[in-house]
Amino acid sequence: MATKKKRSPSTGTDTWVVISADSAISTSKKDSRDPVIVRLKNPSTGLVSLYMFAGGDTRVFEMKAFKEDHHSWFIGQTVHRDGRLLYVTPVDPLYLVLPYLIKAEKEGKFQPVQQMVMDEDFPACTRLLNCLGEHASLAHIAEEKEVGNQKFHRYSQEKTMEWLKKKVDKTVKVLKNSNISVGGGVKSTTYIRVKKESDVSDEEYLRYAHGLISEYLSEDLSRDLLKHLQLPDVSSPKKVEPPNKKRKLSDKPVEAAEDYTQFNGRDFARKVSFQCFLNEERKTAEYMKCDNF
Repeated sequence: MATKKKRSPSTGTDTWVVISADSAISTSKKDSRDPVIVRLKNPSTGLVSLYMFAGGDTRVFEMKAFKEDHHSWFIGQTVHRDGRLLYVTPVDPLYLVLPYLIKAEKEGKFQPVQQMVMDEDFPACTRLLNCLGEHASLAHIAEEKEVGNQKFHRYSQEKTMEWLKKKVDKTVKVLKNSNISVGGGVKSTTYIRVKKESDVSDEEYLRYAHGLISEYLSEDLSRDLLKHLQLPDVSSPKKVEPPNKKRKLSDKPVEAAEDYTQFNGRDFARKVSFQCFLNEERKTAEYMKCDNF
């Protein structure tokens, strides 16, 4: 007697729960190309991570994930084993270009940027050149010479340190204006301040901001920035997270082994559901598009 074959449950491996800025997936009449997920070298670790280009390669976003053990999503009548919450946020392309300029600087000469930002292992790195503009100008991190109609660049440590210092100063300003608690007066498990806000020193804010910026820098560059900020090197910035930074879930770049690039193409928007669960009252799996992240 033949036995009835059981149907294996659908795992929904082509659907993810993603929080994304609307600019990451929006298109225009001038450029209707879908976002593209690519493999690039992580500027901090040197390993492979996934990034996304949008707006006709004029914007680049990093892909990270919150992950809990033994977690899955229930979407409609389907169980999705990939229980992570992915989020896509803008990243300054200069962070990703920096390692290439630093490497080329060893030759000690000015070169066209197209000649420096090249990588056989990560051919998509050339897309970064399309993201460079007024707000992400190479002038922030490199010297420039113009011969005829062609520009040549060479990495500048001095300019880079000043540029990174401005990043740190802006981060400190945001932390203060947003009343984000930092320093030793915060209990990391509850994120509750046990000291008065006036007890927090400028050094604590600087060190916290330095830790955040260092997530996009190599260990050597992070250490150089620490010296430039005139902060004592109490420990390795790559082994210790920013002081009391709240991170109950893992917050890591999406590794390249997780092949989300398979969904690149014209049907990107159909296969990749850039939506998230926000309906806590009903406790049901209801999609709500995140337009204003």
